[in-house]
Order: sequence, then C-alpha cells, then structure tokens
Amino acid sequence: MSTTATTFPQECSAPLLRDDEPGPFEIYNPGGHAPFVIVSDHASRRVPQALNDLGLSAQQFDKHIAYDIGADMITRRLADRLDARAVMGTYSRLVIDLNRQPGDPGSIPEISDGVTVPANQSLSEDQVACRIETLHTPYHEAINREIAAVWRRDDKPPALFSIHSFTPTMNGQDRVWDIGVLWNRDPRLAVPLIEHLRQWDGLHVGDNEPYSGRSLAYTIDTHGAAGGLANCAVEIRQDHCATAEEASHWADILADALRPILALPGLHEVKSF
Repeated sequence: MSTTATTFPQECSAPLLRDDEPGPFEIYNPGGHAPFVIVSDHASRRVPQALNDLGLSAQQFDKHIAYDIGADMITRRLADRLDARAVMGTYSRLVIDLNRQPGDPGSIPEISDGVTVPANQSLSEDQVACRIETLHTPYHEAINREIAAVWRRDDKPPALFSIHSFTPTMNGQDRVWDIGVLWNRDPRLAVPLIEHLRQWDGLHVGDNEPYSGRSLAYTIDTHGAAGGLANCAVEIRQDHCATAEEASHWADILADALRPILALPGLHEVKSF
C-alpha cells in the first residue's frame, strides 16, 4: 500500500491565495456611522486551498483551535445594532494568528491545544513571510484605514472594540465567567463596560479574565493604545454564543451597554495612560 505525502507551498512566489478565494479581511457595514470600529481577529476557520487544510481533519476545524466560535455572528449583529463598521479576519488563526506580533512563536502554531498542525512544522523564513504578507499585514492595514476614515469623517478618534470567545474549560480548569473584558492602561471604555455588564442579573463578568489585556492584546494595543484611542476587547464563553439566537442575545447585551458609553465625555479624545 503506497501513501502520498501532503505538500505545501514553500515560498510566496507560489501565491498563498487563489484569485477565486476571499481576500485576507472583510469590511462589514463599511458605511457605518458610529464613532466606533469593531475588529474580529479570529472570526473565520477558512484555510487557503494551497495549504490543504493544514493537514488536519475537517472535525478539527469545528474546534476553538481554528477560530473563535460565535465571534463572526456577534460581530455582525453588534455592528448592525450600533451602525458600526467592522473589520473581520477571513482565515483561520491556525494559518496565522492576527492577534499576535509577527515572529511570535505562537503566531503560526506548530501545536494548538495538543493538536499537531502538520503544515506549520519547521516553516522556512519564506513560508512565514508569505503568510505575514498575504494575511496579517493586509488585515492590520485595513484596520488602520477604517480608523482613519472614521476619524476624518467625525474629526475625532473612534473607539476600538475587539470581539473574541473562549472555551469553558482549559487545561482541566473550568472558567466560570460568561464574559470577560480585557484592557490594559486605558479605562475609558473597559471600566464603564464592566459596570454596565454587571448590572445584568446572573451575568458573571471577568475583569481581565480569563485572559488579561495586560499580557496579550496585540490588535487593540497596536491600533488603539499606541495611538491613544479608547479601546478594549471582550471574550465571551463559547458554549453561550455558538448559535444564532445566543449571538443575537450577546449583541443586544453589548449594544445596550455600549450606546451610553460611546457618548461619554472624553471617550473620543487622544489620551496616553
């Protein structure tokens, strides 16, 4: 019985994306009028056809290692409710993690939550550069353009908001939060959001839990904190947001909380903390 080894592109001279594949990002509701830009780094589990599903089974792309379950639906629904524009990643975090600095060892994971990713093993510098140039750089350039467009239109900086989701257990530990708000030094968006969310009966809200915005927040740090824009991220528990109905519920909760916050004095100013 003979077997055929799976091969993957070795250099960016072999294009990573075909002409009939989606580009590296999607702008949802591009004409949104809110002074607010939403980003969703891990919205998709798609893989470029050239990478042959990274050597993984279809079932593995249903898991959190491939994407943030529910993030796509919540992002679109929240953008609709607030009339905000959103920038969404269109390829799996297993191809390249848009929320990590290029060159970070975790940005193209060889192993994710115990799953070996065959197409990510021992990549050459050219292979890494190809994924950065094709997917990571254009996505972050798109965020810059949307922020700039809203800023020019309103003559004031927008707030930046990032949507993620998290697994209910990790490394054998249960995570008790329904939603976590992640932030670093700038409290303008995060602190009132936590206060509003905690007014919901029975909602367990984490302050920099289950992850901390002080340790891993590449996208909001790069496009928000570095430029003095109000910013934060949310992480929503995946077993609470996997269906369209649940995603709509979370979009309602977030929209109700964010509407008054977006009108707060000082939110749309450049500030350093």
